[in-house]
Amino acid sequence: MSLMQYNKNPISVREGKAFIDGVEVLDSVKLEIKFTPDVWTGRQLGERTPSSRWLGCQITGSMTRRRSTPWLREAIKHYNKTKETPEFTIQGIMNDENSEFFANNGAETITCVGCVLTGDLNLINLDSGGNVVDDVIAFNIKDIV
Repeated sequence: MSLMQYNKNPISVREGKAFIDGVEVLDSVKLEIKFTPDVWTGRQLGERTPSSRWLGCQITGSMTRRRSTPWLREAIKHYNKTKETPEFTIQGIMNDENSEFFANNGAETITCVGCVLTGDLNLINLDSGGNVVDDVIAFNIKDIV
């Protein structure tokens, strides 16, 4: 007789860690890393359905964190002084030990190198109706290892 399983254990997105240059981001709220292929689609004479292939990709991400250090201001200050584009290594670890994924595969780690911050970088947020400062930092990624 086989044992029926009624409750599945999907991955809880609350279980994980984020790191920037090897330092855990303890004020991290959310981390997303996305791979978007650059797709060519076309067809030959007589084909009824098109063929597609990947020609390249774009890897992007964003991190939401509660501001507790001047890390971002220091990165901007360093750029203004040296004019060197700051590049970071950003790593995410999904480690929900109670999920079926973890039981079958263990923790999943994604390490992104050559990360360059993009978009607006808030230096100060003030809002009479707000609660806490959440920074949303977008970045482009050169490669994942």
